Amino acid sequence: MHPTLADDLSRLPELLQSARDFAAAEVSGLAERPVARLGQAPGRAPLPDGGAGAEGALARFGERWAPGFSGSAGPRYLGFVTGGATPASVAGDWLTSAYDQNLSGAGGSWAAALERETVAWLRELFGLGEEHSGAFVTGATVSNTVGLAIGREWLGERLGVSVSREGAAALGPVDVLSGSPHSSVTKALSVLGIGRDRLRQVPLLPGNREAVDVAALDAALAESAGRPALVVANAGTVNTVDFDDLRAIAALKERHDFWLHVDAAFGAFAALSPAHAHLVDGLDAADSVCVDLHKWLNVPYDAAVQFTRRRDLQVAVFHNASPYLGLPVGEPDFLHLTPENSRRLRALPAWFSLVAYGSDGHREIVERNIALARSLGEGIAALPGLRLLAPVRLNVVCFTLAGDPTQERVDALARAVAASGQAFMTPTVYDGVPGLRAAFSNWRTTEADTRRVLDVLAAASTAP
Repeated sequence: MHPTLADDLSRLPELLQSARDFAAAEVSGLAERPVARLGQAPGRAPLPDGGAGAEGALARFGERWAPGFSGSAGPRYLGFVTGGATPASVAGDWLTSAYDQNLSGAGGSWAAALERETVAWLRELFGLGEEHSGAFVTGATVSNTVGLAIGREWLGERLGVSVSREGAAALGPVDVLSGSPHSSVTKALSVLGIGRDRLRQVPLLPGNREAVDVAALDAALAESAGRPALVVANAGTVNTVDFDDLRAIAALKERHDFWLHVDAAFGAFAALSPAHAHLVDGLDAADSVCVDLHKWLNVPYDAAVQFTRRRDLQVAVFHNASPYLGLPVGEPDFLHLTPENSRRLRALPAWFSLVAYGSDGHREIVERNIALARSLGEGIAALPGLRLLAPVRLNVVCFTLAGDPTQERVDALARAVAASGQAFMTPTVYDGVPGLRAAFSNWRTTEADTRRVLDVLAAASTAP
């Protein structure tokens, strides 16, 4: 006899304890777990006819798949911009699954009110005013897409058409201007029917900067001949965490007609540090803002938030017209604000972490990560085989080989670092030079971890 659903339900406390014990063992060993797993994954197994039950599934997972999972939630995974998961946020995430609330609407549950409270706390954390409303989404890509979708509707408002009804073609060609946009922006433009090729990259400040030249942006907007445009400002670029002058860009609205979307996926967290809050001065002037929470807030995947000043236009884009869902009046249900109808309670892990550690606890994480990035940057600059490609402005160290940094040699360096099991970093190209980038955003990372990373880099950069 195979175990049944009824059998598992009758033993649910024991099953959850088994899962708890398994998870606790994995998390307690995370710091020493190989940071990357490069071996071949198992071949695909046939779908079982008879189930093994939850205990059997856990055992099979532990034997067959768990050994190949990376330590990406650990302290020396410095690829992309990857946070970990604070203990409180893990507890909140587990309860999210246990309650299994569908956040499509507020009827019959307080879950939507909890999300609104969490959004209000985050708005305060990032220095946004009450005129900004927000909602949880899956990540920065969807957050950017939502913000630009609202901007697209604003373009229609300015041109006298309803894009949500007539389609993006009713706009004609759209000007989208940005200095160093993230790749998710072009993806969003494709999804929204604006087109990847409508993105026009504006010249940057001199001196190997990634921040837009505001005078060049002013001139580019003037070339739009009075047509409204979309401007994507960047608060924390991927390679060097450079920041556009948000206040100066917003001031251009005195002369030009444009929607200002700010991609602050992880750069918004500079607002938590008094020494770095000036970098996001002017964020409150944005028409829409993207912030990714599974980065520097250190909550489990997936979680991000989007903010906008024009919730009315957001409802015009995303409302779901069906008799059983109700009209988006008053405080609109979340299904009228994002691409999803069915929505997981992504806010609960963030709520737990914010309550557990407060703004001071999360400020400590941000400031410690910044200090550790600077420490690694100083160490890299002192190594004969490596050199920095840009100053360490916040939490990312961008560097390459000191001599002959060809793509092949830099790729070999990245493989050597990953193969050590001690660290992981992602490749990049900065100012035409292949390199690597080490991004600090994990709450677990310490000075000892940074020294271990530096040791691995020292060995890998001098290997024959």
